[in-house]
Amino acid sequence: MDIGSLFLVLALFILVAIFIARPFSMHQSVGVTEEEQSLSSLLAEKERILDALAELEFDYKLGKVPEEVYPDQRANLMQRGADVLRRIDEFQEDEVETAIAARRVKQGSSASDEDLEALIAQRRTARAPGSAKFCPQCGAELHAGDRFCANCGAQI
Repeated sequence: MDIGSLFLVLALFILVAIFIARPFSMHQSVGVTEEEQSLSSLLAEKERILDALAELEFDYKLGKVPEEVYPDQRANLMQRGADVLRRIDEFQEDEVETAIAARRVKQGSSASDEDLEALIAQRRTARAPGSAKFCPQCGAELHAGDRFCANCGAQI
């Protein structure tokens, strides 16, 4: 083996070592605020409640849950779910208020009424119950401008 081959192998070894060691040299930690952690736990609780509700429904249909127990358990889960959704909405409303305050600071003066009305209208359309459209035949979600259902082909 000649000296050129040795240098080439050594250079390749050094490049691979640098590539592998690069993530270890980057000590950038991402801090999570208490609000983000609270919102994350609320979203996880929402998922647990939805899973528990689906499991309760499934067990009831299979006959594992007696008829006299089912309504109480379902009502309890629905109440817990409503409480969690209410708390999640409070977090999201706080985000809108924070965005309004940030916009005011960015503009250097108070935000105009048109900006506030636009933010409120955007929030209302995002929360509107009829904002999502579904196929009357199969229940699949429809997109804006669809004239036919992508799932069953029904005309809209």
